[in-house]
Amino acid sequence: MPDESARPPARSAKRGNRIQWRALLRAVHRDVGYAAVGLTFVYAVSGLAVNHIAAWDPNFVNTTTTHELGAPLPTDDDAARTLVLGKLGIAETPREVFREGDELEMLFEHRTLHVSAPTGHVVDEQQQPRFFVRAANWLHLNRGKKAWTYFADSYAVGLLFLATSGLFMIAGKKGFFGRGVFFVAAGVAIPVVYLALVRG
Repeated sequence: MPDESARPPARSAKRGNRIQWRALLRAVHRDVGYAAVGLTFVYAVSGLAVNHIAAWDPNFVNTTTTHELGAPLPTDDDAARTLVLGKLGIAETPREVFREGDELEMLFEHRTLHVSAPTGHVVDEQQQPRFFVRAANWLHLNRGKKAWTYFADSYAVGLLFLATSGLFMIAGKKGFFGRGVFFVAAGVAIPVVYLALVRG
């Protein structure tokens, strides 16, 4: 006759292994999620900024002011440059100075001066980098080239793991094979339906 007393411990061990497997999955999911927080902020902020690029400049705050120098500029470009920089109190050396018709153009790294040679009227266009957002865009658009690609790929793999592991962290009616399947289906349907409507 089989020993009936041995069966409950076997079922209990099997159930214990199942609980241990889910606990391990939750622990890894948690730690990968912690590691992904920083890059998630970077990509989320940059994504929001770039999505509205038609409405604003996501990298710079652009300002335009005018100045009146009150006299015609000298015909010599070097002399004109010295006069303009002196009157406007600009210590920075322009990267390029050239004439375009009656205007003297002076280009700096984040600033451009459009100076009317006959009147001394100056249109001063300046750009101030947006704190954090510009750096986030630089990383998001992979301006860091090959070195950053490895980090970006690792982050993408981490997101795939988080999405996949999240499906199996909870068992029963509240898990993937219960209510979860409907939410997953809804999430998949959103881009599919949108593409069908837009491209149809």
